[in-house]
Amino acid sequence: MTNPKSKIVRLSVPLRGSKLRAASGREAEVQNRSTERFALSISATSAALSTSPLDRTEAEKSRSPKSAHGLFVGLVTLDLIYLADSAPKNNQKIVATDYTVAAGGPATNAAVTFNYLGNQATVLGVVGSHTMTQLIRADLANYKVAIADLEPTTDLAPPVSSIIVTQATGERAVVSINAVKTQASSASIPSDILQNVDIVLIDGHQMAVSYSIAQMAKAKNIPVVIDGGSWKAGFEQVLPFVDYAICSANFYPPNCQTGEEVFAYLGGFYIPYIAITHGQKPIEYLSCTKTGIVDVPQVQAVDTLGAGDIFHGAFCDYILRESFTDALALAANIAADSCKFFGSRRWMDLKG
Repeated sequence: MTNPKSKIVRLSVPLRGSKLRAASGREAEVQNRSTERFALSISATSAALSTSPLDRTEAEKSRSPKSAHGLFVGLVTLDLIYLADSAPKNNQKIVATDYTVAAGGPATNAAVTFNYLGNQATVLGVVGSHTMTQLIRADLANYKVAIADLEPTTDLAPPVSSIIVTQATGERAVVSINAVKTQASSASIPSDILQNVDIVLIDGHQMAVSYSIAQMAKAKNIPVVIDGGSWKAGFEQVLPFVDYAICSANFYPPNCQTGEEVFAYLGGFYIPYIAITHGQKPIEYLSCTKTGIVDVPQVQAVDTLGAGDIFHGAFCDYILRESFTDALALAANIAADSCKFFGSRRWMDLKG
């Protein structure tokens, strides 16, 4: 496995206003070769597929973003977000200087971003009928994100995340139970869920559902992206169907302790495009056989909450018409921009 830090290619893209570049013919050729290798390595069912989602024509990649429809599979929470001088110590009460309430979860925040960038987004997760879910539904309706509820009749309270953002640094502390109590069966998946879908993102919080969706997407030649925020049991079943693995520096599969080992592990599933983000530090990537880094904008962060989710949503938008490295760089611009504002929505609201 090539060391991702060797033979480095550095790429950076200016903030808003830069001219978008289409993928080169050489990269398209590399994509095709990598996809052929990928098809030979997976199960007999997947190997029988004749066309890869990566083999898109330049015309398809250049189509209007408004025509794209993304499916975002995973966690749906209610986020209670506070801005404070610091997180409280034991037995201490503090008064926040600001607060906001929003729907949350990696897939959910990514869907909101994808929709904001001119697309149509659907979240596939568990919401239910509890009174508190009205806040979740209202927020997503406000941003025109559709909900495909895997358990519409459950009256369990949705997962609630309590988040404290430190005002001076933008760092956050989070308490949440995630989707531990709201796991759904693949039998709950609507039969037409992938109709007209152009891209799928999986955050790993609904693993049984994600496994089925990944298989279905591969059969329909729909590209699959994973948000690898952290390793979750069951990811190893999804990875053979993944086209883009976008992971955080906290994503460590079994027996992996370094970034190089993570690249090697994911490469073992013949995933053609892999990236590891490092916050404000450059993104490491493996694009077929090419390694390198992508610089990210340096900003004075007000709030880093959801920046990774926003990055993934923006990546899903850009990858439909840009090269892999350009999509990473452009998504990093969007994520960096969001860090200038408190909460996971104000960067959109205040920019109009």
